Amino acid sequence: MQEDREQWGTKIGFILAAIGSAVGLGNIWRFPYVVYSNGGGAFLIPYLCAIFTAGIPLLILEYGMGHKFKGSTPLSLARANKKFEWIGWWPIISSSVILCYYSMILSWAIKYMNMSFTKAWGKDSNSFFYNDFLNLSDSPLNFVGIVWPILIGIAIIWVINWFICYKGIKSGIEKTSKILLPSLLVIMIIIVIRGVTLEGASVGLNTLFTPDWDKVKNPQVWIAAYGQVFFSLSIGTGIMMTYSSYLPKKTDINNSAFMTAFANCGFEFLSAIGVFAILGVMATSQGVPMEEVVTGGIGLAFIAFPKVFTMMGIWGNILGVLFFSCLVFAGITSSVSLVEAISSAVIDKFDGKRKKVVTYMCLIGFATSIVFASNAGLYLLDIMDNFINNYGIVVVGLLEAFIIGWIIKPKVIREHTNKISYFKIGKWWDIIIKYVTPTLLTITLIQSLINEFKSPYEGYDSISLLLYGWDIIALGIIGGLLISKKSWKNSKLENISSKEIL
Repeated sequence: MQEDREQWGTKIGFILAAIGSAVGLGNIWRFPYVVYSNGGGAFLIPYLCAIFTAGIPLLILEYGMGHKFKGSTPLSLARANKKFEWIGWWPIISSSVILCYYSMILSWAIKYMNMSFTKAWGKDSNSFFYNDFLNLSDSPLNFVGIVWPILIGIAIIWVINWFICYKGIKSGIEKTSKILLPSLLVIMIIIVIRGVTLEGASVGLNTLFTPDWDKVKNPQVWIAAYGQVFFSLSIGTGIMMTYSSYLPKKTDINNSAFMTAFANCGFEFLSAIGVFAILGVMATSQGVPMEEVVTGGIGLAFIAFPKVFTMMGIWGNILGVLFFSCLVFAGITSSVSLVEAISSAVIDKFDGKRKKVVTYMCLIGFATSIVFASNAGLYLLDIMDNFINNYGIVVVGLLEAFIIGWIIKPKVIREHTNKISYFKIGKWWDIIIKYVTPTLLTITLIQSLINEFKSPYEGYDSISLLLYGWDIIALGIIGGLLISKKSWKNSKLENISSKEIL
């Protein structure tokens, strides 16, 4: 007999929550730089290929698995085949680590949003960020002390996570997504409109979108495209399977996957226009080439942009508040999805009550996050994020494609999603899941490993890379194996009709 499971109130609520999970900090500060450094407008070709041959197929896979087996990622995989339960726990453990350092970045964004009113970072935004704000130590092994403003911000983020997830799917996550996603879109549109009307914006946009067709021939550009799609759609993190498990029986799974992927792509390109328009303004005002101001990641958000805002008068204050509000909103929708993926797995496995599990999980998460408020927090974030995204999540996606492609068989999931979807997928999906996606992810993984052993990441010492990088990967695998050995409470594995599994 099928157990009761909480459900989304509306399909649009699910779509907004899924898009909210996908639209995160990486869309705003990573994607524009990836486009710029990999062929500009020409990058659209490998990027769209990656969307159709990896992004959407894997979204359909994860949506289909979660919906068919009605469980969090570990429970869905265990119901499909008990041997593979541990693979479901690996992304849950990785997501727990991501959530801890994600709270630190959101804490920075909250602080910078407040500082935007007075541009408190001063004229040298680089020195302010590393020395005054982070008070960064000289080594990943040197923790020195706690940066209290950052710790307070982390506490605020965990309270927000707790409050939203404590309220549940319909009253918490769905309602929040319906407010934050439209707000995020409106704010980004305002930033783009103002950005493209400033003097020098065209310089940035020309730099971003001028195609370099020679780069399309470079295999590294194609690997970057697949890496970006995988990174930005929350695949392999345990989120999408969990979210789809809350869908009603009759739901258009295939169309939902396309909508999520394209909405995420649209927001990425919107962000890229806004970011490069403003960087063009910076290059023009300083009289330097774009190459000298273009950056990605943390450097873009907390160093380059504050520098631009400083030069823009009152509009700098307004755009600063809007930009960092964007980071906060995008980050909260993603962090909430991570909390839900983790807590749902714990609730399923140990038959816990939502409010109790979410409360304990957020308390433990906050306690763990304290280490990121230390003077070495940035180093830990940098190393852990690199290893989880380049190895942990990619391998999980590879294993998912292999399990469905060769053991459970793609036909099982395809027939399930087609039965309840207006848009039917054909046997092309089976081929992609069975051959194309595993091949491409294997190539991406091998390339990452080659680069890692050729030159240690960012020149960090081997002890730091072992402690915060390889050990985190090992924690995911070993932890997943150990948790999977424990039995499911309340006969969860049997608590679904055989007709649904077959």
